[in-house]
Amino acid sequence: MNKKLQRTQGSEAMFLGVLGGFAKYFEIDSTIIRVVFAIGTFLGVGSPIIIYLIMAVVMPKEIV
Repeated sequence: MNKKLQRTQGSEAMFLGVLGGFAKYFEIDSTIIRVVFAIGTFLGVGSPIIIYLIMAVVMPKEIV
C-alpha cells in the first residue's frame, strides 16, 4: 500500500484537514491527534499553530 500524507476533506476535516490527514496517515483516531495538538498549544510546546499553518500550505488536498 502506498500511503501519502494529505489533508482530509469533507466531514473528516474540522478546520483545514491537517490533523485529520495525520490521523489517517498513522491510522489512529483523529480525536487523539486533535487532543494532543490542543495540549501542545496550551502548554506552548514549540510553535504548533505556526507549524499547523505551514502544513496547511505544504500538504496537498486529498483527492476524493
